[in-house]
Amino acid sequence: MKVRLINYTKNPERIVAQSARLCYSALDIEELEEKLTDESITKLIKKIMRLGHYSVLEHASFTFAIEGISRVTTHQLVRHRMASFSQQSQRYVRMRKEFPYIIPESIAKDEKLAKIYKDKIKELDKIYNKFLKHKIAAEDARYILPQAVETKIIITANARELLHIFELRCCNRAQWEIREVAKTMLNEVKIIAPNIFENAGPPCVRGPCPEGELSCGHPWSKD
Repeated sequence: MKVRLINYTKNPERIVAQSARLCYSALDIEELEEKLTDESITKLIKKIMRLGHYSVLEHASFTFAIEGISRVTTHQLVRHRMASFSQQSQRYVRMRKEFPYIIPESIAKDEKLAKIYKDKIKELDKIYNKFLKHKIAAEDARYILPQAVETKIIITANARELLHIFELRCCNRAQWEIREVAKTMLNEVKIIAPNIFENAGPPCVRGPCPEGELSCGHPWSKD
């Protein structure tokens, strides 16, 4: 798995702070910008996060390149409607012979089950390539591909939506692969906007777990 932050709004916390200050000031936008200091930006961001005035967070966006994850996980990611996605197409891109795939650790650690899993993947790979050799279009041959096949995706989301993604996907109860993706994304944006994402993560970071009887019973770990 490879998760990289490849682009983001320049000075995201300054933009957010400037937007928030604008709502309550008679000054011109340029004057507001000049009056902002590192100290005042930090103070204002922390106040915004404490009060939950998240609309101004939408002015800061972040773009990630993600590789080496399964279609299982991208199917979950694209459910976040307030983000933009560009994914490698199985319609136009033919999977290379012996295509890469993800094997869950729960299966990989059992030698017999792992062999069954890998053998079936190889069988599907052969069928897929046989279809292609018989002039079946890739858009139809792909129907035989497993959800385990690796894929690539680029995601862009604003800071407000990222907070929502981290709240759901960093939770210990989230599926393991998307949880790993979300944790890595969070670590990346914390470097760029530490005050915005200081308390990002599942609800247990900020208070009691809302899952009730479904709670995992373990505090969230950022490691």
